[in-house]
Amino acid sequence: MNQQTAKKWFIKCILTLAVSLTLIALIVIIVDPYFHYHKPFSFLSYRLYDERYTNDGISRHFDFDAMITGTSITQNFKPSEMDELFGTNTVKESFSGAGYQELADNLDRALARNQNLKQVLWAVDYNGFLREYDWARYDEYPTYLYDNNPFNDVSYLFNKSILYHGVLTNVAMTLTRTPSTSMDEYSSWGMDTGLETIMATYDRENVNLDVPTDFGEAEYNMVTETMSKNILRVVNKYPDTTFYIFYPPFSIFYWEALSIKGTIDRQLQAEQVATELLLECPNVKLYNFFDQYDVICDANYYSDDSHYSEEINSRILQWIAEDTGLVTKENYLDKIAQERDFYTNYDYDSLYE
Repeated sequence: MNQQTAKKWFIKCILTLAVSLTLIALIVIIVDPYFHYHKPFSFLSYRLYDERYTNDGISRHFDFDAMITGTSITQNFKPSEMDELFGTNTVKESFSGAGYQELADNLDRALARNQNLKQVLWAVDYNGFLREYDWARYDEYPTYLYDNNPFNDVSYLFNKSILYHGVLTNVAMTLTRTPSTSMDEYSSWGMDTGLETIMATYDRENVNLDVPTDFGEAEYNMVTETMSKNILRVVNKYPDTTFYIFYPPFSIFYWEALSIKGTIDRQLQAEQVATELLLECPNVKLYNFFDQYDVICDANYYSDDSHYSEEINSRILQWIAEDTGLVTKENYLDKIAQERDFYTNYDYDSLYE
């Protein structure tokens, strides 16, 4: 091969590579499985399934004025039910296993981009008060999808997983006329519930006892920092948005574990600090459902010590619409006292009879 032929061959290879990469990028941009560039096209079907890839795109480009957010205990909410009860146009952005910071950061981005977002239903996991403010279960995120830097979009445009599992899946759904995943279906689950299912992941004989039981200045400061740097930061930044915040009704088995560890009082003191901080925010409506004993004490509603079935998600929406469980400056101490009395004196052995 002479020099001239080699040069032509090299130029053809470069052009072929450039054309191929451009074509791939255009296909990804057009299909855009995670809505990074645009809202869904009506002629395409979309599979909504990977929360940490999809949620930011929902915030960017979907039309909505209300949002449901929280960890996996929010995955079974049906936005259509919230729409019916509150007269909203709702999206759901759940993050399985998320810490407070991840949820707050996502919500902050959503509110900054969408001036119409005026109502937020936010599940604040009860077991998160006594964690560091930046606690995170996962340390790898597709952050290139969260910012406005066009240069790191190469991680999206030329990503084999996104091409195979996102683009090609959506194309296949479109060709087979499979409907897009609805917002009600998005991230929802239908796991088994009941005592036998709970016992598969919970063992009262092996509860970790190597945990602190006191609530002192360090714990007070931790709760204050965790709430202030995450939830209060967002709530106070957007005073025109109403935040319906609730403590998810964890099951009686969660409370039994606290009883075995001797940490019920510690948890209740953390709840008191968090509650007092939230009650100072005029745009927060706070709800606590730990007096819904017919739910909490019935294993048939739970798949483990904290995750409840979609029936309870529906009940929560109804409770909030009716202001059932509303926490106020006048009643919060009484509510905490009732929790202390009930869960300290409960006959946990009766759960296994």
